[in-house]
Amino acid sequence: MENTFEQSLKDLEQVVSELEKGDLSLDQAIEKFEKGIELSKECSKKLDEAEKKINVLVKKDSEIIEENFVAAE
Repeated sequence: MENTFEQSLKDLEQVVSELEKGDLSLDQAIEKFEKGIELSKECSKKLDEAEKKINVLVKKDSEIIEENFVAAE
């Protein structure tokens, strides 16, 4: 089962913490780094998916309508 965004972010924070300690062997550090990249991609994908689902309600002529969310760049 796929992790939630929150769990993936928590796991990514753990990986970063372990890498920052600096007490891993080179092989362990590379493995953790690869896992961190994977988790980062998962988080980014989930954020992109969530952004696509967001709808903004706009009151127009006393009528509520839905418009797709457009992120400011």
